Amino acid sequence: MDIFERINKDEGGPLGQYRARGHGYFTFPKLEGEIAPRMRFNGHEVLCWSLNNYLGLANHPEIRKIDAEAAARWGLAYPMGSRMMSGQTALHERLERELAEFEQKEDAFLFNFGYQGIVSTIDALVNRHDVIVYDSEAHACLIDGCRLHMGKRMVYPHNDIEKCEKTIQRALKVCEETGGGVLLITEGVYGMTGALGILDQIVALKKKYQFRILIDDAHGFGVMGPHGRGTSEHFGVMDGIDLYIGAYAKSMAIIGGFVAGPKSIINYLRYNLRSQIYAKSLPMPIVEGCLKRLEIIRGPEGDRLREKLWTVTRALQNGFRERGFDIGLAQACVTPVFIHGTVPQATNMLVDLRENYNLFCSVVVYPVVPKGVIMFRIIPTAAHSLEDVEYTLNAFSEAKKKLDAGEYDGDNIQDRAIM
Repeated sequence: MDIFERINKDEGGPLGQYRARGHGYFTFPKLEGEIAPRMRFNGHEVLCWSLNNYLGLANHPEIRKIDAEAAARWGLAYPMGSRMMSGQTALHERLERELAEFEQKEDAFLFNFGYQGIVSTIDALVNRHDVIVYDSEAHACLIDGCRLHMGKRMVYPHNDIEKCEKTIQRALKVCEETGGGVLLITEGVYGMTGALGILDQIVALKKKYQFRILIDDAHGFGVMGPHGRGTSEHFGVMDGIDLYIGAYAKSMAIIGGFVAGPKSIINYLRYNLRSQIYAKSLPMPIVEGCLKRLEIIRGPEGDRLREKLWTVTRALQNGFRERGFDIGLAQACVTPVFIHGTVPQATNMLVDLRENYNLFCSVVVYPVVPKGVIMFRIIPTAAHSLEDVEYTLNAFSEAKKKLDAGEYDGDNIQDRAIM
């Protein structure tokens, strides 16, 4: 069969199946205007809870100023070529030094994109003799990195430390035969549920077994811990994490990421990360902008912004729990609101929230979350106010009453909104 013919007969995959009715509204929606708690959607202003702008840096005046000045000074082309060939600069090296110092590691290496950087890091670290052990709810980028692995990979149930230990034991037995080692991969913050990875318990296992730990802390970097160094700082186990991966897209509100760890390993990765060796270097305005963002994150203003973020987060999460909503084990800022109903009911509820309550958040279904799970994903930021929280809690309470009364049964609401 012709490849295109097969694709045209397919429903579109787990997500693509929704494209016929959902494109432009449920999927690929367009939020317009300045990045802020209030933006425009579908022709009207909405209170937005869907931006990974944790510290509110996207429109911070100093950030906007340095971004504009750096773009004018350097343009978007410089430096040309990959880091290895012709894209190395003193500012790239400075950002790496400052990130390594902030994460209390010997060295760091920049990623052009967090997703590709993580995939490539996993690919570079392990060979066919090694075994990867990973959490069942690991992010797609971690799963894709594991798929590239030519050796064995073993998964343990989400945050189950007993099963994790047994999986490490099984992996080590395999390594006795292959001569390889074990790489354990987990997350600091799980970006859909807001649950924290059990880093302290995993690090404690290193006293009994020989393995290395890599964490993806995209949602923890800049936010978690007393100084924003991440989830490993929150748990007091920074020294026990062998490789720390942070992303700029959440707390820094810009493209890119980095990996930090021992100098010898980072130097190895510099020469073996295919996604960086064969890709253009990060443009200078992004590098200079990241330096300013890091300066704010590790300074007094960063402390103030984190305090504001956590004030908003706690008010939101406590409010949902007090009103009887199921938000799971959310401990970080990401706040899921689980809906026990059908997909049509959830989409109708979402339309009502967006169109009649002017409240914008995302509804998440499989394959982003496990089958059978329907959740609204709410992301508080330091730019939100307690008044925003109160309005949102009241809107969800009213919507929940409608859901329980059967007002969201059927497809009429979503048809009307998309038309």
